[in-house]
Amino acid sequence: MTAAVELPGRTTVGERAVRRIAAAAAAEVDGVVPDVRVDAEVAGTSAGLRVRLPVRYPSPVARVAEQCRGHLIARVTELTGLAVPFVEIEVTALVAQTAQRRVR
Repeated sequence: MTAAVELPGRTTVGERAVRRIAAAAAAEVDGVVPDVRVDAEVAGTSAGLRVRLPVRYPSPVARVAEQCRGHLIARVTELTGLAVPFVEIEVTALVAQTAQRRVR
């Protein structure tokens, strides 16, 4: 059996990295349009998120927002090791799916 060894040093995850991870994670949720904007505030071992979320119409907005909140907390924690005590979500747009046009 091997003993865990404490290595010197510290790993810091910057706000820019957290913003990018959170934006990518939000886009993974069904009903979210990929043009997500995120502000992150990192303090010690936690990160707070403010998310501006465009939702695809006619998806149920409240359900998409709650799914997104849960997914953001899980993915940001998993990928950064930071606790996420809050995620504020503002739905900024309902985006209708457009029919693709054929070009002659």
